[in-house]
Amino acid sequence: MLTLLSPAAGLWPAAWPIWAQLVLAILLADLGITLCHYFSHKFQWLWRFHAVHHSVKRMYGFNGLMKHPVHQAVETLAGTAPLILMGMPLQIGVLLGFAVAIQLLLQHANVDMRLGPLCYVMAWAPVHRFHHQKGPGVGDVNFGLFTCLWDYLLRTAYYDHSKRLSSDDIGIGDQPNYPTDYVAQLAAPFRKIS
Repeated sequence: MLTLLSPAAGLWPAAWPIWAQLVLAILLADLGITLCHYFSHKFQWLWRFHAVHHSVKRMYGFNGLMKHPVHQAVETLAGTAPLILMGMPLQIGVLLGFAVAIQLLLQHANVDMRLGPLCYVMAWAPVHRFHHQKGPGVGDVNFGLFTCLWDYLLRTAYYDHSKRLSSDDIGIGDQPNYPTDYVAQLAAPFRKIS
């Protein structure tokens, strides 16, 4: 419905094969989400909402879905608004939503993936774990949702084959008492946490 109101609705390459449209949607959504994620670590007011996602102390698949609703809305808007304005068809939007859900599970999975050279392309668990390190500034790497492409352009891509992270390395280092229950996490961005 929103695509009908879009002034640039004719920009979407609707004549392309569906797989090519989906790849385009993934790459453009990845750019918007990566930038939002990057700025969520740079601006305190965004970090306060994004911190919920970083508060876990171990990686697991559903961690990718654990987000404050305000941050989820901002990130979704950053990733999809340009696509909607371009006139992305509903079918591609549904496929993109499915791809995002699967990617969030793969990105945060607590499994030993052997990626080989794909570790320099795909933002899957072994690469994204470095983003969840709890030391000050050390986790400001690997912001991409689907790929490492935008991290290379931001100069934030990082992967170390020799380094294995454990649960002791994950979380928010300067906020060890971050709340763990849902209602407290909803309120957390609006109050001081030690």
